[in-house]
Amino acid sequence: MSLYILKRFLLMIPTLFGVMLITFTVTQFVPGGPVEKIMAQIEGHGAAGEAASGGAGLYQGTEGLDEERVEQLRKLYGFDKPPIQRFFSMMGSYLVFDFGESYYHHRGVVELVISKLPVSMSLGLWSFLIVYSICIPLGIKKAVEEGTRFDVITSTVILVGYAIPGFVLGIALIVLFGGGSFWNIFPLRGIISDNWQEMSKMNIVLDYLWHMVLPIIASTVGSLAVMTMLTKNSFLEEIRKQYVMTAWAKGLSEGQVLYKHVFRNAIIPIITGFPGSFITAFFTGSLLIETIFSLDGMGLLAYESVLNRDYPVVLGTLYFFTIIGLISRLLSDLSYVLVDPRISFERLD
Repeated sequence: MSLYILKRFLLMIPTLFGVMLITFTVTQFVPGGPVEKIMAQIEGHGAAGEAASGGAGLYQGTEGLDEERVEQLRKLYGFDKPPIQRFFSMMGSYLVFDFGESYYHHRGVVELVISKLPVSMSLGLWSFLIVYSICIPLGIKKAVEEGTRFDVITSTVILVGYAIPGFVLGIALIVLFGGGSFWNIFPLRGIISDNWQEMSKMNIVLDYLWHMVLPIIASTVGSLAVMTMLTKNSFLEEIRKQYVMTAWAKGLSEGQVLYKHVFRNAIIPIITGFPGSFITAFFTGSLLIETIFSLDGMGLLAYESVLNRDYPVVLGTLYFFTIIGLISRLLSDLSYVLVDPRISFERLD
């Protein structure tokens, strides 16, 4: 297995390089880069343009920019060098996780991402825990009681939830429980109140949980159907196999059959996606959910970065999240061995 893991790590290098090269190449052809945006701000917004460019004596009011000033801007953002040189220079910095500074926020990329992570981690981690804790037992029960009223009703409910987009559900929750047209029960902004420093530790926890109720519901409901039906179908497939029929014939209890014989095999398709889902839960964000509930997280940061051509943030976060994705994919593959001893990577070494 060690040789297989080494091969996978070696394959990550060209994969990561290819992803970064393609993305970097695309950014070279996208109109309205950071230099053009700063030029537009300087020429059209006066002092605002001067502030946005960091001063540096570049402001000339509405008279336009001469070639010398344009070159100063290009040099300021590193666009005076050939693309190939900029790409390899960027990759050299990324190897030591030096992602530079944001063009738009004027802060280090690492510092910026860290400041946004609490929101995304809160949404992702709670959604992950809720989905797995509800869907696995629900899917098992639906498989055992297939065709019953319970199965039909729960399938209808979760499929209706799946059909409702998260942002539509979020708006409906705000109208109903956020002081819209009905009840003013839950707060609508941020993940904690502004006066949290005046609260006790217990009140801070309760306040945080109170703020997260509506966003978590909006981001979780749509995910319940997929995991529940995957669990149900996986267990149904195992329950219908001959060895399960034999276990029933021996007079074993339902708990013994399900959790001693069926569970280990049926859980394989579910558990293999666990590492990837768990890791990405910490870093992913939802633009629409964050916008609706005024949460400043990774989803909003990604959208603003693309919109404002903030290439250090776009490329830096892509590099980091690509590494995370590749590692989580490897962990998912290795989890097959942990849940099913019949699988071995020795033949691949």
